[in-house]
Amino acid sequence: MLATGFPRLVPVAERAVLAEFGEVVSEEVHQAVLALDRALSDRPVAGQAEVVPGMVNLLVIFDPLVTDHGAVAAALRDRISAVPERQEPGRLHEIAICYEGAFGPDLQEVADQTGLEVEAVIAAHLSGDYRVFMYGFAPGYAYLSGLPEAPATQARAGAGCACGQRDHRGGGNAL
Repeated sequence: MLATGFPRLVPVAERAVLAEFGEVVSEEVHQAVLALDRALSDRPVAGQAEVVPGMVNLLVIFDPLVTDHGAVAAALRDRISAVPERQEPGRLHEIAICYEGAFGPDLQEVADQTGLEVEAVIAAHLSGDYRVFMYGFAPGYAYLSGLPEAPATQARAGAGCACGQRDHRGGGNAL
C-alpha cells in the first residue's frame, strides 16, 4: 500500500504532469511507477508525447494543442485505478566483476571507511540482489535497488559505481 497522499498528480510547466507514488524509494513504490508506465504504453492518454518513468514518479509529457493538465490528470487517475497489482518478472543477468587494481579504485577506501577487510567488502557487494530501477543521465548508468548498505563517496568520472539504496541522487563507490 502506498503512503497517505499518494499517488499525487502535479502539473509541470505547460505540457507535463508528474505522477508521484512516494517520497522514499521502495519496491512497492517502484512497482506502481512501472504499472502506470505499462498502462500508458497499452493505452496512451490523448496528446501523450512521451512518458519518463523514474524511481518514485513518472512524467507524462503531452501536446498542449491537443489536451491540458486537467484532462491528462483525469486520464492518469483512470489508468492508476485500473492497474492490477502485480509485479512483472525481471530478467536475470550475471555480470562478471573484477575488483583488482584499476577496476576497483575505491575498494581500499571503502574498507577503511567501514572497518572491514577488503575481502569482506567484496563479499558484501557480491551478496546484493540487484534490480535496475531506472537508467540515469549517462549511458550505462543504472540506479539499482538491493545494494547492501555502504557509505557513499563521490564517484570517479567514468567509474562504475555502487550507491547505497537511500543515496539515489548520486555519489557512490567505484568498486
